[in-house]
Amino acid sequence: MTIQRVASKWAKTKILLQNKGLASYVPSTRQYSLEALEDMLGTHKLVYIKPDRGTYGIGVMSVEQLNSQNADANADTTASYKLRYEQKNEMFSSLESLHKTLSTLFQGQEYLIQQGIHLLRHEGRPFDLRVLTQKSPSGQWVSTGIIGRVAAKNKIITNHHSGGVVNHYKPLMTEHMTAEEAENIRKELKVLGTNVAAQLQKSYPNLKEIGLDVAIDGRWNIWILEVNTKPALFPFKKYFKNPSIYKQVKKYAAAYGRKLSSKKKAKKTG
Repeated sequence: MTIQRVASKWAKTKILLQNKGLASYVPSTRQYSLEALEDMLGTHKLVYIKPDRGTYGIGVMSVEQLNSQNADANADTTASYKLRYEQKNEMFSSLESLHKTLSTLFQGQEYLIQQGIHLLRHEGRPFDLRVLTQKSPSGQWVSTGIIGRVAAKNKIITNHHSGGVVNHYKPLMTEHMTAEEAENIRKELKVLGTNVAAQLQKSYPNLKEIGLDVAIDGRWNIWILEVNTKPALFPFKKYFKNPSIYKQVKKYAAAYGRKLSSKKKAKKTG
């Protein structure tokens, strides 16, 4: 049984934007160029730059525009730009010099630039959420689980591959809101997962599973960061105390032909 995989983040983003109900969840996203960099930083001040094709958060960078007042009170503020990638920080005094460095880091790959979202934090570290949505044996889309992913110290991404730590949804969210409010967001996320999967399936009919990476900002807005069409399943086995959750995940995966490996090298999120 064929399980469709879609590598291009840009291709998936364009399909989601065709649906008005989903478009409001998608941060402003463009193909990278110097013009796009200037426009996006002028609007959002913080942007993320990521390879169009790639997994494990490899190659993801952030750029923040910082303004400083000149000594002359009548002069305009000047901007500097902070680039973060891996565990490195670099400062630039012009967009042109920043763009030159970015172009070298891209190594010929196509990149996207996305509106930066200020994530909720746990113990001072940003976290996002992974919503797992699968085709049931009866052919319906079902969101089978939600986990939190907390970034490692000094990292801008939350992936397990980059040292991120998986945590339970409820304790992460109830640091910032009541249990009832967290449950309402959980319900919205589960519906969002099935709606995103159904929208992508219109273009990719053999899609069987997605991992929806979402951010929650300080106003509790939900943002779709990325859709992974080969999501890691092991966190749902390791971090859920209720074995029935992973049992359902495994049952659905087996029904559509996903082979689950117990090897350690398979334990990576995308």
